[in-house]
Amino acid sequence: MSSTPPQTPRGPLTSPPTATRTLRVHRLEQVAPQVRLVELRDPDGGRLPPAEPGAHIDIHLPDGALRSYSLCGDPADRQAYRIAVLNVPGGRGSRFIHGELEPGTTVTAALPRNSFRFDDAPRYLFIAGGIGITPLLPMVRAAAGRRADWVLHYCVRSAAAAPFLDELLALPHGRVELHAADQGRRLAVDALLASAPADALIYCCGPQRLMQAVAAAASPTQDVRFEWFTPPAEAARGDASEEAVPDGSFEVVCARSGVTVTVAAGTSILEALDAAGVAVDSSCEQGICGTCETTVLEGEPDHRDSVLSKAERAAGKTMMLCVSRALSARLVLDV
Repeated sequence: MSSTPPQTPRGPLTSPPTATRTLRVHRLEQVAPQVRLVELRDPDGGRLPPAEPGAHIDIHLPDGALRSYSLCGDPADRQAYRIAVLNVPGGRGSRFIHGELEPGTTVTAALPRNSFRFDDAPRYLFIAGGIGITPLLPMVRAAAGRRADWVLHYCVRSAAAAPFLDELLALPHGRVELHAADQGRRLAVDALLASAPADALIYCCGPQRLMQAVAAAASPTQDVRFEWFTPPAEAARGDASEEAVPDGSFEVVCARSGVTVTVAAGTSILEALDAAGVAVDSSCEQGICGTCETTVLEGEPDHRDSVLSKAERAAGKTMMLCVSRALSARLVLDV
């Protein structure tokens, strides 16, 4: 997914999903010196829409911008959504969360979305950097609840600045390896990935530098999932070893709408469909949130997103219309 962490602003989002609801701040808690936990509930005490581990919500700021935040609470708790937000100097989202919210404040939020799906596996390797722990926290809880083997490598500036550390250390069936910079304990990414069990499902979230290091160290056979909050600086297709494909024109056939459009160089599929009157839900328009993921019926996508895994890209069954293009002259999409 999408990203600077879901806590940290991912950047303004456009074309937000239409389904929103009002939420009220029920509780605020400082869970680390620069991290504030916000618990949101329905103003009338109703149950909230379900959210799986890895999901996030988009919150509308008073100035009209949107910011995305990972849900770090228990997905089984339908009474509350919990987000943890890093205080980023100059950040509009963090300024609002840390400076303006108080119990009773109401906010408008989109319904939960999930481009960082948590799948079944016999064992898990979690790699978190700082506030990147937020989408991983529900996953670690779920892994512990399933009695699966799990290991979390948690990279922080100091143990005192690590949100949720005590809760993580108390979870069963796994272990937490803390890599605190002030103690000189830095994560050896290459060695970690080289020694990871072959059947481990790997989830990573944190600063871009950490995620790029994990992506570079992973072997082609390892299943590694990332939650990006800003597009990776490497090749947009996610594999720096591949040469970029020029932005030529191609044809898109909309199977359900009965519309065929030509996507010109320099124009995204999303833009071309919008101009033709074919509506597709979208949000970040950077290939990080997964909102515009669409089923591919025919043709070969040129994947340029930061959401799909290598296996999902190879299967070519879905694509992100905001950034991805076509390797074939024609794509048939289920829209």
